[in-house]
Amino acid sequence: MSSDRGSATPVDRYIELGLRLGRHVDGFVDAYYGPPSLAERVDQEPLSEPAELVADAGQLIVDLDGGAGEPDLGADRRRWLRGQIVGLHTSARKLNGAQVSYADEVEQCYGVRPQRRDEEEFEAAHRRLDDVLPGSGSLSERYTTWREGLAIPPEKLRPVIDSLAEDFRERTHRLFGLPEGEHIEWELVTNQPWSGFNYYQGGLSSRVAINTDLPVLSPTIAHLVAHEAYPGHHTEHSRKEVGLVRQRGHMEETIFLVGTPQCLLAEGLADLGLEILLGTRPEQLVADHLRPLGVPYDPEVVATVTEAGEALNNVRGNVAFLLHEDGAASDDALAYAQRWGLVSRDRAEKMLEFLTDETWRAYISCYLEGLPLCRSFVGGNPERFGQLLNDQLLPADLASVA
Repeated sequence: MSSDRGSATPVDRYIELGLRLGRHVDGFVDAYYGPPSLAERVDQEPLSEPAELVADAGQLIVDLDGGAGEPDLGADRRRWLRGQIVGLHTSARKLNGAQVSYADEVEQCYGVRPQRRDEEEFEAAHRRLDDVLPGSGSLSERYTTWREGLAIPPEKLRPVIDSLAEDFRERTHRLFGLPEGEHIEWELVTNQPWSGFNYYQGGLSSRVAINTDLPVLSPTIAHLVAHEAYPGHHTEHSRKEVGLVRQRGHMEETIFLVGTPQCLLAEGLADLGLEILLGTRPEQLVADHLRPLGVPYDPEVVATVTEAGEALNNVRGNVAFLLHEDGAASDDALAYAQRWGLVSRDRAEKMLEFLTDETWRAYISCYLEGLPLCRSFVGGNPERFGQLLNDQLLPADLASVA
């Protein structure tokens, strides 16, 4: 049931379109804190047909291109909305049965073209790891033994999170400022395809869930806290709620939708968060938090192994291509993830759970393509990172500067 285009603004139509798609796709609406009456009205409508959503998205793009709607919308804001709606149009087309290749889906939704990585990169990382990993046996066995030996005991996970979050919050406030009254509730959950999730609730409040299906590892916990909270997702959401929504009336920021360029930049800046707070070698400070709590962590070894194995993050992108472009069987994709990613079968299965989830299958590119794009744009300059936290930007904006 579409709004009357004669009375609804492009921003209203964008929000309504996102909410209507969210009724079809679980998790599509990552956050919404706009007018409750709007969401209630959409919830009470008959479920929109996918073809209608395709048409609504297409018409909204045409109207934006033609200058329809609010005269003071502004060219930059109008262009940002258009980029978002192109992503929604692609999701609606898929929902309506259109066959969209994996690479095309990523490009149309997130504004970048995903790239396969050459396995020579992984081979080089394997050689570096072979030189630095302790123990005996195969490289995969040694890497798995080293990683899993650094699991945080479940009873110590909350104290570790609280210690890191308090420190990172203070540093984020000094660097960028945090709105008065911002707040995070942390919780431990199970049975999810992701490792952590920020549920932004509006009112400067987030609920951050950490998944404990697999043991949480001490070499990755600081990155996870920075990513989800300070200076990552919670910081971005709360600053934009104050700066864009409350002060400038940009109500489109009250909804955060999967399948849009907004996600790629959000994940890229969140993945860059620990680096911008602590520099490229944060291990000693992390050790200062973990050691008093009795959590095993050798900063020298962690730094060496992390640097050597950084390229292995990109194995996930190749696995996505195998599954969605090449039509590989799950067992073959699992074997590839284990061989090149040097992960256990349990962790490879969790990887595939994420990559085969219909909501999240193309989302891996937000991390793999978003981080280098944001890192190049920021160039180590906190003021540039502040732009990511504060401004409406598209991937093309970062690429043109970087």
